Order: sequence, then C-alpha cells, then structure tokens
Amino acid sequence: MGQALDEGPFFHGTKADLRSGDLLTAGFRSNYRPEVVMNHIYFTALRDGAGLAAELATGDGAPRVYLVEPTGPFEDDPNVTDKKFPGNPTRSYRSSAPLRIVGEITDWTRQTPEALEAWRERLAALRADERGEIIN
Repeated sequence: MGQALDEGPFFHGTKADLRSGDLLTAGFRSNYRPEVVMNHIYFTALRDGAGLAAELATGDGAPRVYLVEPTGPFEDDPNVTDKKFPGNPTRSYRSSAPLRIVGEITDWTRQTPEALEAWRERLAALRADERGEIIN
C-alpha cells in the first residue's frame, strides 16, 4: 500500500459524536453493508463528500463532518476508483491505520430530503446487486 498523492485536508463523515484527538479505527460494520466488518477506515479530501457519507451513515445521531489526519499510509478507495471513477476524482481514500480527529467542520452542503432518498435507493439497489460488493 503506497502513500496516495493527496495532501488533504481530509474529512470523515459519520453520525458519531467525537472530539479532537479521538481515533477512528477499522473493525466496525459498514454503513452500506452492515453484514460486513470493515478492514479499513475511509475518508475523503472533499468536505461535501464526507457530508454525504455522514447523512447516509447508520445511527440516530446528527450527521457530522470531521477534519481528520491519517496516522499511517493510505491508498485510493478501490470501491469508487476502480469500479466507478477511474483516476479518483472523488478523492476518496482508505487506511488500515487510525485517523485522528482534528476538529469538526460545520460548513458543508446538506442534501435535500429528495436527494437523500435517491441516494438511499441507489444504495439499496447496490445491496441487492452482487456487483455492489465492498472491496474490503
């Protein structure tokens, strides 16, 4: 796993209530396929991409976007780069090393209820389609 060529800043979207200094680690269930325990922690250099992930995340908490810093090497997220967006225009990454929370970001673009429902429908269709498998 080589170092990706992106200087950040980096963001992670979730519904967890976290504080600066907290570490995000792999080993939790996927927000998109709950039967899968993830070997990586995912993040992006696009704050609104992290916002979308936060809004789609499982849980009852408020969607939150955190500024994060990788604590180890990271790579392009193969779930979006190889399958959907060659060249990584989404600037999506993953790491088996933890991400450190640096702070919370509040100026990200919220999705409309209609857009969120469309995203949820797309995710449900992916779950039903074997090609929607997560590369873990």
